[in-house]
Amino acid sequence: MRRHRLALALTALATLGAAVCGGGLWIHGRLTAPYRGWDGAHVDVELAPGLSATAMLDRLGAAGVLRDPAIVRRWLALRGGGEALQAGEYRFDRPLAPFEVLARLRRGDVLLHPVTIPEGLVLEEIAERLVEAGLSSYEDLVVAFRDPRPVRDLDPLATDLEGYLYPETYRFARDTTAPRIAETFVERFRQAVGEDYPERARSVGLDVRRAVILASMIERETSVPEERRPISRVFHNRLRRGMPMQCDPTVLYAWHRAGRPVGRLLRAHLAFDSPWNTYVVRGLPRGPIANPGRESLEAAVDPGVGRELYFVAAPGGGHRFSATHVGHLAAVAEWRAYSSSSR
Repeated sequence: MRRHRLALALTALATLGAAVCGGGLWIHGRLTAPYRGWDGAHVDVELAPGLSATAMLDRLGAAGVLRDPAIVRRWLALRGGGEALQAGEYRFDRPLAPFEVLARLRRGDVLLHPVTIPEGLVLEEIAERLVEAGLSSYEDLVVAFRDPRPVRDLDPLATDLEGYLYPETYRFARDTTAPRIAETFVERFRQAVGEDYPERARSVGLDVRRAVILASMIERETSVPEERRPISRVFHNRLRRGMPMQCDPTVLYAWHRAGRPVGRLLRAHLAFDSPWNTYVVRGLPRGPIANPGRESLEAAVDPGVGRELYFVAAPGGGHRFSATHVGHLAAVAEWRAYSSSSR
C-alpha cells in the first residue's frame, strides 16, 4: 500500500512537472513569437512619462504591438524590470516578439523627428521650424534660445544664442525639452568650428563673439560659396581702416529686433538708429544678425589676402568687388543700368 501511494505521488509530481514545463514552454513561445496586429506600414505609440509598466503594456496591446499584454505583465512581475521601461514615442514597422519590444523600451529607442535648419535664419525662425516639426512650443523655444548660459565660456557678452544655433539637420524625440534642444544646437556649433576656433579668430584680430558676428553678416550677404571669403576680406579691410561696414542685412535685422520688420529695404530705412545698424554705428553690430553655417564661420577667420573694400550686386548674379571707390562707383552704375533695362 505504501509503495502504491508513493507511486501515485511520484506520478502526480511528474504530471505537475510536465504541466509546469509545458506551461513554461507555452509562455516562452508567446514571449519569443513575433507579432503584428496593426494595419498600415507602421504604428506610432506614445507612452507618456509617468505611465506604469502595466499601462504601457496595455497601450502597446491596444495598438497591436503585443498580442497578450497580460502574459508580458506576468513575466515582468516574476523577473522584475518594469521600472526600467522608458517613456516616449515609439514607432513599430515590423512584427516583433514581446522580448524585442521590451528591449526597445529599456533602451529608450524612441522615434526621432528630423528637422532641417538652413543657414542664415534668426532664432525666431528656427523656433518656427521646430514647432512645424512638432517639437516643443514656440514660447518655450524662444525662452531657451534667449538664455545665453550655454555659450558663456565662448562669449561672455552674449545676451542670447543668436549666432550659435548651428544650422544642420537634427533628429529630436518628441519629448525633448526646449533647453535640451538649445544645448544640442550649441554642442553642434562647438563641434563644427573646432577647439582651435578662438585661436584662429585671434590670429585675424577677432575674438569668438566678433568672428560669429562677422560670419553672420557674411551669411546674410551671399549664398554663393566662393564669395564668402572676398566678402569677409571687405569687412576685415574696412574694420582695419575704421570705415563703416554699411552692411544692408544689419539694417534689416535692426528693424527686426525693434519688432518692426521690413520686407524691402529702402534708403529711408538706412538711418534707423539701432546698435545693429552698421550704417549708423562704426565697426560691427552689437551682436550676430543670423545663425551662420560652417563656410561663413570659416570665411570670418580666414579672409585671405586682398585689397577689396566694396561690393555691389552684379548683372547675372553674385557681386562685383572693388578695391577703390572709383571702381565701386563704376560697378554701381553698371548694376543700375542693368536693373533699369531689366524692368
